[in-house]
Amino acid sequence: MGYSILTFVALGLSLVAGPLAAQDASAQATGQELPEVALPPQLDRVLRDYERAWRAGDAAALASLFAEDGFVLQGNRPPIRGRPAIQAAYEGQGEGGPLRLRALAFAAADTIGYIIGAYGYGSTPGDTGKFTLTLRREPGEPWLIFSDMDNLNASPRRQDMPDAPSPSESPAAGG
Repeated sequence: MGYSILTFVALGLSLVAGPLAAQDASAQATGQELPEVALPPQLDRVLRDYERAWRAGDAAALASLFAEDGFVLQGNRPPIRGRPAIQAAYEGQGEGGPLRLRALAFAAADTIGYIIGAYGYGSTPGDTGKFTLTLRREPGEPWLIFSDMDNLNASPRRQDMPDAPSPSESPAAGG
């Protein structure tokens, strides 16, 4: 078990290392939005299915996008692992909303891949936050989310303000 986790982590780091070295640091320093990249259809399906399930407030459909032993890693919350726990966590987040997901970088090789992206809501310009999805699949099968980590682009407003969103209101893959 420990060996397979170390192998997964090592492969994941090697997949991430290439695109990170090529990122344009000047865009980050000036606060400019990074450009979206086009995903291959099999990876794009993961984002579009996530958007549809989120918008419908369908916790079961969201959980079905994850590997059986997948993780949700949201800010200010402990890790959530496994489809039943993921579904329960999404059921506790209320109604969906007009989630928009866009890819900033990706890689996929055989049975492991990742998408680094940004998310926003509705027609509000700009990104609300960013996410990483690590993906895995059995050969010839659809991609499933193994881990979904997100965080906001700005610190949440104080909780005593009437319109302040709570950190838990961000979707896992788009928050």
